[in-house]
Amino acid sequence: MTDLDARYGRTRSASRRTRVIVIVSALAFVAVFAAWLLWAGILGAPAQLQADDTAHKVIGDSAVDVTWQLTVEPGTDARCAVQALNSTFAIVGWKVVDVPASTARIRSLTERVLTTEPAVTGLIYRCWLT
Repeated sequence: MTDLDARYGRTRSASRRTRVIVIVSALAFVAVFAAWLLWAGILGAPAQLQADDTAHKVIGDSAVDVTWQLTVEPGTDARCAVQALNSTFAIVGWKVVDVPASTARIRSLTERVLTTEPAVTGLIYRCWLT
């Protein structure tokens, strides 16, 4: 070993210390990443709820019938938000619907949404488990 190596920290103890720091940092990263995977649910069960728009029917200037298909585990209650939109995509009607448990996994549902002005479409906004 030369004097320059010692001056610039290129000694055996410095390289051992650097190796230990790198290994400990890598292990800490792996531990944090594994905890995040468990917390975020990536390793858990996939989502058990799905809602898809299937149709809408404008009922005059004050209502829209929205039809959607709900896929949920049998025996599970859900709640869905249904909306009506006008030609500028502004929300002109909104309704939260309680969907009681059923023995069927896939169901077709229709709900009438009252509007404040003429609507051009009706959509399912979001569904969640209750």
